[in-house]
Amino acid sequence: MIPEESFGSDIMENRMQSAGLALEELLVTAQKQDSLTVGIYESAKLLNAEPDSVVLCVLAADDEDDVALQIHFTLLQSFCCDNGITILRVSGVQRLQRLLRAEDSNRNLEEHGDLHCMLVTNPQADHCRLQEVGMYCQESRRLDQWVPQLVLQER
Repeated sequence: MIPEESFGSDIMENRMQSAGLALEELLVTAQKQDSLTVGIYESAKLLNAEPDSVVLCVLAADDEDDVALQIHFTLLQSFCCDNGITILRVSGVQRLQRLLRAEDSNRNLEEHGDLHCMLVTNPQADHCRLQEVGMYCQESRRLDQWVPQLVLQER
């Protein structure tokens, strides 16, 4: 018989993997539809000007010791919470770089800023993967995880 803790952790691991794949697909689709804002400064400008257009805020960092980055994240998280914007923290920045640069053949992604903060906009494009990521975030919050977290897997 499988211990209950093992069974529960397997289910969460599967949900995290599924949510990670959904997030990757969502970000690539948003980039193709020109509804992805990349970079902390660019994201802050958009949040200030048009917070109602933002449906997801992705905060990506592998280094939790970067104090300045954590301060930016805290401010962005607070703003998003106040405005009802779903937030997701992600580790696996190198995976994001490869994923988004592979899809960005016409533009230089580096011109758009860093990948520490990304905003998905355009709520009219009700992408099915957005719903899946949103459900993962809701489930995580029910488990007392104030800001849901994902680890993107290298492939």
